[in-house]
Amino acid sequence: MTLAQIAEAIDGHLIGDSDYLIEGVGTLATATQQQISFLANSKYKKFLKDTHAGAVIVASGMGEELNTNVIEAKDPYVAYAKAATLLYPESLAQSTIHASAWIDPAATVADNVSIGPHVSIGKGAVIKSGVHIGAGSVIEQDVYIGEDSRIKSNVTLCRQIQIGQRVIIHPGVVIGADGFGIANDNGVWIKVPQVGRVVIGDDVEIGANTTIDRGAIDDTVIHHGVKLDNQIQIGHNVIIGEHTVIAGCVGIAGSTQIGKHCAIGGGTGIGGHLEIADGVQLTGMTMVTKSITEAGVFSSGIPVEPTKQWHKNVVRYRQMDKLFERVKLLEKQFKD
Repeated sequence: MTLAQIAEAIDGHLIGDSDYLIEGVGTLATATQQQISFLANSKYKKFLKDTHAGAVIVASGMGEELNTNVIEAKDPYVAYAKAATLLYPESLAQSTIHASAWIDPAATVADNVSIGPHVSIGKGAVIKSGVHIGAGSVIEQDVYIGEDSRIKSNVTLCRQIQIGQRVIIHPGVVIGADGFGIANDNGVWIKVPQVGRVVIGDDVEIGANTTIDRGAIDDTVIHHGVKLDNQIQIGHNVIIGEHTVIAGCVGIAGSTQIGKHCAIGGGTGIGGHLEIADGVQLTGMTMVTKSITEAGVFSSGIPVEPTKQWHKNVVRYRQMDKLFERVKLLEKQFKD
């Protein structure tokens, strides 16, 4: 694509050769003259002077500092994302149904869908137009998949799951398995039937090997625009608000409600039956054991440090109660 085409598509201001051809993207340190790069983090500004990129996307007002073609944008990272999408369009399979796929006669499948090898689609399932289902995926009975959604290989959608429009579900995802519902009957754990569904909104993306449990009674709900990374566990009856993003290896226990526009860092653990307000940010490895009622940035855990120092600190942590009692005693003596 020409730089003029890219600049127009990403709503940027071009400084340089409008006819210059770009074939791909690269980092500032490794890009070639046929690639476009970007600067969104000041720590990489040191690479600007010597970059070989044919063009660079930068923040507004920075263009005059560079000796190459430049596209100025309000948000360089968002602009880069749009440019990369243009340069690397996803190649989707043609609308065909592979001979090895099995479709129950009572399922409803639109004409222009793509269904890969060894796919199974159960009774009462509804597959709308523009849907692509990858090899080996299992779509159980009464599942609904909205228009233009992409179900990649080896995905399992259990009974009665509802998937919105333009949803992307990556390989290995399981949606609608039973939640962890058990009751103790005189020392013996018995299963509690899980009769709710999972309802996924529009424009949701779910990363590889993520699991979302069906509701115990009411539904588990993932609202519009939510983005989930890989290997996330979402328990039964969890509700996640619109446009919240969750990084990899997060665990969310049952019946917790997470608000809109939240950002949850990788490895975070969130207890059950909690409420997290809109606009909350949790840094990586945070452990949430009580509700968060207002927006803000929250953290827990101990950052990494040399092992020798860590051992010393552990000893001090174990002495905290004794130290606290000594301080209380000294305060009492001082007051007396």
